[in-house]
Amino acid sequence: MAGRRRAKSGPKPGQEQRLPDAELEVLAHLWRDGTATAREIREALDHYRPMAHGSVATLLGRLRAKGLVARRKGPVGKAFVYKPTRRPGPGYRRVVGEMLQRVFGGNSVALVTSLFETQPPTPDELEELQRLLDQLRREE
Repeated sequence: MAGRRRAKSGPKPGQEQRLPDAELEVLAHLWRDGTATAREIREALDHYRPMAHGSVATLLGRLRAKGLVARRKGPVGKAFVYKPTRRPGPGYRRVVGEMLQRVFGGNSVALVTSLFETQPPTPDELEELQRLLDQLRREE
């Protein structure tokens, strides 16, 4: 019907968006680094998700449309600098939860063991993990 606008679809406030893996990986890079250009993101992801510059730009455009990233003009040339608009909490938890179920059959000890075999924790990280374990024991 003429004159009618369709309501915008998308998650309601407080509702988590499910992102495709490629979008989530781009967003996760921004969560880790704070800000980055499309080129910096492409170079950082290249070792495990090679993409053309245009593909990264498309993913950033989708994330902008979803309100998950903002951009500003960079200091040199035509490049934009992107930054996340919210913290990573729910997105990371969803990905880890799915991986825990799909890859490790819900066995969290196997997940942590695999993680530490892949990238051993630093002494500072071990102390932080010990504090977390102590806190979890107190809460039992």
